[in-house]
Amino acid sequence: MVKYNPKTWFSLIFHSYSRQVMKMLFPALFFMGAYTTIIVFVLLDFFEFKFLSTHVVHSLLGIVLGLFLVFRINSAYDRWWEGRKLWGLLLNNSRNLSSKLSAYLPKEDRVNRSFFAQMISNFAVSMKEHLREGVDLADLDLVEDGLLDRLKDIKHIPNTISLMIYERINELYHDKKITGEQFFVLDKEVKEFSDILGGCERIRNTPIPYSYSMFIKKFIFTYTITLPFAFMSEFSYWTVPIVLMVFFILVSVELIAEEIEDPFGRDVNDLPTDDLCDKITNNVRELLLTR
Repeated sequence: MVKYNPKTWFSLIFHSYSRQVMKMLFPALFFMGAYTTIIVFVLLDFFEFKFLSTHVVHSLLGIVLGLFLVFRINSAYDRWWEGRKLWGLLLNNSRNLSSKLSAYLPKEDRVNRSFFAQMISNFAVSMKEHLREGVDLADLDLVEDGLLDRLKDIKHIPNTISLMIYERINELYHDKKITGEQFFVLDKEVKEFSDILGGCERIRNTPIPYSYSMFIKKFIFTYTITLPFAFMSEFSYWTVPIVLMVFFILVSVELIAEEIEDPFGRDVNDLPTDDLCDKITNNVRELLLTR
């Protein structure tokens, strides 16, 4: 995720991300520029057609298209913001669980403190990678013997890590190191991990409905491909930059929506999950290991 100052207009206008979008859209922009130039040349210069075009139809269609795009970007942003709230909840829940464990466990119990400091941060890291292309065990902090062997060949690493946290809390209860009331409090905190993971998986695995995405793209294509006929009799070859500008704006909005509707990747506008994982790791270790 890009960190920026929203008050610096100049740096935002000329940010490198704009060049990245331009590079991505260059083939489509080249096609639209060539297409518009050919249409204007053939109809106005070659055949010398004389007709009066009107902007009324495209003005009305533009209003409808604008409403569609507003709904599209709002739907995508809702998914992005919900993902951010879930990751904020994961950060808070990790702190709460670590604080309670730190209060319940004796200061000299370094084994259990190290285990929970390790596994709570591992849950966040594994959840981050699970929402991307998959978990690499090399990314996890597996210090305790046997943990790596247990996680090998597991398809859903965050689930297993959550189970291991549950198992260790259950052992603490049976060994009389925590009371039944404390076990109940910790159970609610660990359960929250599964709820957060499920919420993120719902966002990740439920894209915008196919028919809606398809018709938005068809509408943008139809609108821009017919736009030269509305402007060329009045603006002649100035129609080319006008069409390119309109096409760039409309398609850029759709590209932004496509990027932020899945906010857990590594794109410029995705959530800062790497930074959040680092923050969880540092907070958990400070609470459990520095007492």
